Amino acid sequence: MSPIRFAIPLCAWRHLCVLRSVQSLRGRQCGGARPRCSSTRLNGERSMEELLRRTVTPLPTYETRDKSPPPPDSNSVEFMYFYRKLSKEEKLVFLEKLSKEFGVDHRGVSELAVKLLDTQLRDSATVLQVEDRLRYSLTPRYRHVLGHISRVEGGVKFLVDLRADVIDIATSKVTDSPHMRDLNSTLKSLLSEWFSVGLLRLERITWQSPCELLQKISQYEAVHPVRNWTDIKRRVGPYRRCYAFTHASMPGEPLVVLHVALTQDISDNIQSIVREFATLDAIEEVQKINTAIFYSISSTQAGLQGVELGNYLIKRVVRELQSEFPHMAQFSSLSPIPGFAAWLQGFLGQYKKEGRAAELLSEQEWREVEELTGAAHGAAALETLRALLGSGEWLRSERLVCTLEPVLMRLCAWYLYGEKRRGYALNPVANFHLQNGAVLWRLNWLADTSPRGIANSCGIMVNYRYFLQETSTNSATYLQNKVITASEQVLSLVSQFHKNSKL
Repeated sequence: MSPIRFAIPLCAWRHLCVLRSVQSLRGRQCGGARPRCSSTRLNGERSMEELLRRTVTPLPTYETRDKSPPPPDSNSVEFMYFYRKLSKEEKLVFLEKLSKEFGVDHRGVSELAVKLLDTQLRDSATVLQVEDRLRYSLTPRYRHVLGHISRVEGGVKFLVDLRADVIDIATSKVTDSPHMRDLNSTLKSLLSEWFSVGLLRLERITWQSPCELLQKISQYEAVHPVRNWTDIKRRVGPYRRCYAFTHASMPGEPLVVLHVALTQDISDNIQSIVREFATLDAIEEVQKINTAIFYSISSTQAGLQGVELGNYLIKRVVRELQSEFPHMAQFSSLSPIPGFAAWLQGFLGQYKKEGRAAELLSEQEWREVEELTGAAHGAAALETLRALLGSGEWLRSERLVCTLEPVLMRLCAWYLYGEKRRGYALNPVANFHLQNGAVLWRLNWLADTSPRGIANSCGIMVNYRYFLQETSTNSATYLQNKVITASEQVLSLVSQFHKNSKL
């Protein structure tokens, strides 16, 4: 799919003009010559400090906080363009300076904290006023410039991308600065306010939607990649729905996208959904639509990580579908299981290291594996099994596929149900749907036989089913008590895992 080329947006042209004006002014102040970009780190840092001191204005005093005029928009524009020109390494230096040198006035906070303690025996009005002063003093200086940036054209998108950089820095662990963590927390708090569900617009994507929007939907699809225009036409055509949340400050930019298949029953295979050519020109027969399958949900903005969007999107889409199909009775996902294959390799390796290979499979299962692979008994057979699972070669033998089905299904059930991180499901997709109140309902064998599906989860997919009258209770049980609501099929597989693995 060839990308669509755009001319320079009007807002970008305006911002560039402002930046050039600023640079020209600097040149005249330095004797008429335009300043040259130094390659040295020292001059680069001086340039950053000058920019920050000029654009990140001091906090107004408590008394004048509501009366101080806002800084000119050119400050925000200059900040944005300066940052965008920086290399990845320079952005790290810039953000560390911003977060550390333009954060909270810790001395002022300490003085007010002492004052608050001294006023505890005084009247409530005095105590409340000191508390309000302390609360104001805890505002990082850079928070105000972030707020001003959000008000200029393209500013909100800039801040979303800025937080994506902060998250990337944290993930790469190039720094463990507490000031950077505080900057990330401040950005997340601001973005959570600006992207609250009441400010979001639900948009249904159809083949008549703008070409640029369809292209972005295709590019952002992270679960089941779109191959061509015919593929995207199918995914927004008959018996399919595609919805996205958008925001007025980021026009034409989908924030989170949900793909839905309209079926008679709960699907157990993704290929029948994403490669079904019969739906291209079909006329929907409403009586055949009883179920909504959420088969892909993708967040498009890395900088909105941790901001609740997907949960609200599913709830809004459910209401939309109920309005369109009042008789619709079933709502379920058909979800991938990213990370299962990697976890499995580590799990098998641990059993081999501990000399417990025999405990993973029943004696009959091991005999069949050894017979079909020609591997010797014990650790050698386990290592052969690991290699086959890692390469996907096990799919070439129909008998081996049949032998491994019960083994992999019970191991996958345990991975989803029993493997935890801080008491919650280790798998991120499971954690998302369980937080929303879904039931861990059904594992599906060879539900995704694409190379990606085999590599990620040995082809297994899972349905997280939404029983609408029970989602609130299930969500509270999971979030408060860390208890996963699961179906009899899943619990039976978990029981088989315990029996075979001697746990």
